[in-house]
Amino acid sequence: MSRALSAPPLVVRCGAFGDMVILTALLRSLHAQFGTPADVLTSGPWSVPLLAGQPGVGRVLSVRSRRAPYWLAPDQRRAVRWLRDRAPGPVWYCDANEAAYGMLERAGIGASTIVNVRDHPLGPAEHATEQWRRLARIWPAALEMSAQRRAQALAAADAVAPGCALSVSDAQRAELLLWLERRGLARMPLLLIQAGNKRTMRRGPKRLAVNHKYWPPERWASVMRHVRMRRPAHAVVLIGTGPEEALNRELAERAAIEHCYNVADDLPIPRLLALLERAAGLLSVDSGPAHAAAAVGCPQVVLFGRASPSLYAPRGVHDADVRLLQGEHEGAPSMLGISSEQVTAAFDQLRLRGAAG
Repeated sequence: MSRALSAPPLVVRCGAFGDMVILTALLRSLHAQFGTPADVLTSGPWSVPLLAGQPGVGRVLSVRSRRAPYWLAPDQRRAVRWLRDRAPGPVWYCDANEAAYGMLERAGIGASTIVNVRDHPLGPAEHATEQWRRLARIWPAALEMSAQRRAQALAAADAVAPGCALSVSDAQRAELLLWLERRGLARMPLLLIQAGNKRTMRRGPKRLAVNHKYWPPERWASVMRHVRMRRPAHAVVLIGTGPEEALNRELAERAAIEHCYNVADDLPIPRLLALLERAAGLLSVDSGPAHAAAAVGCPQVVLFGRASPSLYAPRGVHDADVRLLQGEHEGAPSMLGISSEQVTAAFDQLRLRGAAG
């Protein structure tokens, strides 16, 4: 790297939980090329606990809102001061909109040091992780390298396994084990269910047109009864965030099965990652936890709404089995077009972790 751009790479990405998991495809590639962890400027309460301490990730700085007026946003001003204090370095701007771009401009970071994803749109039939791998190989104009060093960097990027990857520490595993013992789950194989999502938990009827990830509770309950019948030794564990605890309680009451546990009231992200790593399998709507499951090698069945599975299918570096389902309702792709029988059939075919057949 030239002296003009001597700082570690900087990645700007303000996305949902699943978006930040997918971003690890870019972060790992940059780490391989430059030999130093990339810093991340982001937003959302999930990004720091998800990415901090991950291989290839340096400092993670999160702002509360990148759209708030600058003079009303002390976290944006803090981010700009941090950007100014960093030595100049190459920047990968990974947001589809320009809401966060103003912080770079205020910090005096010029366009010649930035690779902007808007200049390199998604290719035909290209998966999101492949887009990030491709973007990592595009360098800003101001980044100078010898031909030999550039070839070495690109070879290192090519050697990185495609897909997402998240690491779970020994400390996380130990903390999870204590938590499982308190819950009475330490000696049971675990099957996880992620039925909710941020759209499902919005106020108003769950079947609002804006909610493309709603799947009826009676179908979830039918699937849960099937899982209990087919895997009587496993605990069925309903996961999610705090607001999803009530939905999980409703599902547990409808299913009325033994050894069913609702843990959405106490599942911070580091614990969730360790739980996904330990679990035999997951059944989930298209969600952040589904992408995290792929990143730690958890087999899963994933229900898709309007999002394209070819673009957003959970894709990890591990050889975990992933079964994708998408239906049609009223002439459009919809989760409502997926029957409970389709989900149970996919579950029966799923190669669970730690289970034969």
